Amino acid sequence: MKVIAFARNEQGTGASRRLRNAGQTPGIIYGGTEAPMSIALDHNALFHALKKEVFHSSILDMDIDGKVEKVLLRDFQMHAYKQLVLHADFQRVDASKKIHVKVPLHFVNADVSPAVKLAAAVISHVAVELDVECLPADLPEFIEVDLSNLEAGQSIHVSALKLPKGVSAIVHGDDATVAYAMKPAGATSAEAEAK
Repeated sequence: MKVIAFARNEQGTGASRRLRNAGQTPGIIYGGTEAPMSIALDHNALFHALKKEVFHSSILDMDIDGKVEKVLLRDFQMHAYKQLVLHADFQRVDASKKIHVKVPLHFVNADVSPAVKLAAAVISHVAVELDVECLPADLPEFIEVDLSNLEAGQSIHVSALKLPKGVSAIVHGDDATVAYAMKPAGATSAEAEAK
């Protein structure tokens, strides 16, 4: 995705307020070998881009006054109750250095899972994103979690996920659970009565 930004010289609360009143959002680009740079982005374009999942988990081409840099969205601040982006932080990426990013999980084949079809189980998504480390070129837009073989009472862990080539999961502690198939409470008592 391409993002258009403009370098800004004025700093401070008053300057940021004037930018927002003019329909722009203040931001910053940091990281890499260059010094941090204050930027301004078109608010409406940024607001609509933030609604897209791919904007949060992909390398962006940021055009700053004609110079294109590879960046990654690291953080953004929203107004408490208005639909207003207050600030956005971007990090420069080096093609030769690994990056640490949270990538969304997409759950597929839940409707054909034995847990759902045979046991009327409910699949609980314990995690919706996964910490990964990879080179910028290998960064996936999302990671698919296949639920087609999930049985009632079983769970899927990070170690069972098929990660794209060059991507490794960062797990803190034990092998984290991603999804769990839980039998409804009424199903257990109905089975006991049937015996």
